[in-house]
Amino acid sequence: MDPITAAALTALAGGLGGEAARQAWQGLSALVRRPFSRGEALDAPPGVSTGELELASLEDAPADPMRAQALATALGVRAALDGEFRRLLDEWWQQTRAGAEAGDVHNHISGGTQGEVFQGRDFSGITLHVHRTSPPADQR
Repeated sequence: MDPITAAALTALAGGLGGEAARQAWQGLSALVRRPFSRGEALDAPPGVSTGELELASLEDAPADPMRAQALATALGVRAALDGEFRRLLDEWWQQTRAGAEAGDVHNHISGGTQGEVFQGRDFSGITLHVHRTSPPADQR
């Protein structure tokens, strides 16, 4: 399993990435709140966090790298002790990363003179004012 970084958790907790990040955070929250499963025991071993406290702490201060690292550590320890959690966490992480990559924008402009180019993704609430420096060809 690829480790889940504190930076990735900070981005998700802070809502960076919009709706996709919000959904990923909800998925992680649901996963962390699942009972700890080690054979027949449903409680975490003494001294081992389920990750719930760290998750709530990061929700309260999503930009705090120490809280993000605490959650990343709790997730790693729980995954090492709970095979089912490790499998589900790995599935969640792969889906989250795939969703983030699917949202990437790759623009390519080539050949000739393009004039003004506007590149980006998910624009809203903007107004463009275009000023012509010469009359259109059909009005010359």
